[in-house]
Amino acid sequence: MESKREVNVTVHATSESETRMKLKSGKFEMIIDEPQPLGGTDLGPSPIQVLLMALAGCLNVTGHEVAKQKGLKLNGMKIRIKGKMNPCTFIGCSYEERAGFQKVIVNVTPNFEGATQEQIDDWLKETEERCPVTDNIENATQIKIEHS
Repeated sequence: MESKREVNVTVHATSESETRMKLKSGKFEMIIDEPQPLGGTDLGPSPIQVLLMALAGCLNVTGHEVAKQKGLKLNGMKIRIKGKMNPCTFIGCSYEERAGFQKVIVNVTPNFEGATQEQIDDWLKETEERCPVTDNIENATQIKIEHS
């Protein structure tokens, strides 16, 4: 019987301005900011851009792992993601829609050697089902926001 495995991820963030945060996770640091039209300094991607970037990165690593497990030769892939959202809830001009994306469309162009269309379709379906970021976006994840 396999034991339960768990991965813990911690992010430390410090506000540098009203729109900019300095983030650190493990040995990596980055800046998240807003574009100038939203009051930011555009020194880094926005939080929603980072979310979609995380989705692309996760689909990439998951897709390669699924291909390897299926014995498929995946030489790489290109991913284009478009997210559609109404910023009115975020900026407070309306509360009729969700604050987040109403729709996210992902287009994956894999580069397989010798795979059939059926194998590619099966690979893509399993990649989507096994991607942790896809799972977190598609399903409710318990988030508890506290203060210290």
